Amino acid sequence: MTTSSIPGYTLGTAEVAASPISDAEFALLKQTVLLGEDDLRWLRIAGEVLDDQIEAVLDVWYGFVGANAHLVHYFSGADGKPDPAYLGRVRQRFGQWIRDTCAARYDRAWLDYQHEIGLRHTSAKKNRTDGVVSAVPHIHLRYMIAFIVPITATIKPFLVRKGHAAADVEAMHAAWFKAVTLQVTLWSEPYVAPSAF
Repeated sequence: MTTSSIPGYTLGTAEVAASPISDAEFALLKQTVLLGEDDLRWLRIAGEVLDDQIEAVLDVWYGFVGANAHLVHYFSGADGKPDPAYLGRVRQRFGQWIRDTCAARYDRAWLDYQHEIGLRHTSAKKNRTDGVVSAVPHIHLRYMIAFIVPITATIKPFLVRKGHAAADVEAMHAAWFKAVTLQVTLWSEPYVAPSAF
């Protein structure tokens, strides 16, 4: 699958608005979550480990969301039932998100796309990418933040599967945790007043 075949995947295109986060602010956020060059190297290694396991990772994550009515609610229509087409399109982007996280190209195009992802969780853009009309208009910020835990905890068993030394798995996992925390922080920006962020 190429990125151009992923519905709604617009990283690096003119469709993505510029992030309001300056390069200096971005550098300070990376510093605050302790994300350094060594972590970027471990993320790239994690990407190699996860590459052929992405569908299995998504199965775990979708199973978690599906088992929690308060989470699957955000992908459901007025009838209260999840929209399988919507979930399928989001799943393709979620898989690419794993690849992008591990590719560790945290440049301006990537930063701008984090802003886009954040907007797509708020009433500013939720559902528009996929032409969904009946799903709830935004995802509450509390669940965005709380989702850091399952997304981080459930990735470790997949990092172990290729036989890397325990210390290397820990390094990959720590880098993943930092990267996920950084991204959720960036995604929270559209939820709050600029003066508060």
